[in-house]
Amino acid sequence: MAAPGPGEYFSVGSHVSCLTCLGQRLQGEVVAFDYQSKMLTLKCASSSGKPNLNDVILINLAYVSDVDIINDRTETPPPLASLNVSKLANRARTEKEDKLSQAYAISAGVSVEGQQLFQTIHKTIKDCKWQEKNIIVMDDVVISPPYQVENCKGKEGSALSHVRKIVEKHFRDLESQKSMQRSQAQQTQKDSTLSS
Repeated sequence: MAAPGPGEYFSVGSHVSCLTCLGQRLQGEVVAFDYQSKMLTLKCASSSGKPNLNDVILINLAYVSDVDIINDRTETPPPLASLNVSKLANRARTEKEDKLSQAYAISAGVSVEGQQLFQTIHKTIKDCKWQEKNIIVMDDVVISPPYQVENCKGKEGSALSHVRKIVEKHFRDLESQKSMQRSQAQQTQKDSTLSS
């Protein structure tokens, strides 16, 4: 492999501006550059507007029409931050379990309402799983289809009471969202009728 010529490499820490083939201007700090694949990784200001966050963008330079180096960094970049590998592995395992749980629910023929309720409960209580079409919470509470408050069964106590409150709030919030959507749809229909 020949050594990269001038302008064909980017130093980590440099600030660059790229114009994509779609006419989009991207600007940020170089985090990584792979010469062989011509892939550039930029750290940019957060699109969410939050000052403590950044967007990381991967750019294929084959689809870039112009690259300008705004500020070239010549000194050695700081060392990379260390990663907590066990925390990342736990996060990956948890995400995999969540996705498998969702896939199981779909394959078991669980209704969309049941799947949504499961997700709502799982946000609050991690110890919940599927058993056929039933939701099992903390091995104490069973919620069977159609997943209403009266379908929550288990030993009377704080666990059953807590799960019933979550189910009740879930359906109350769902109904509130539906009524808001209906009123917005009616308003849109009125506006379009008035403008005609």
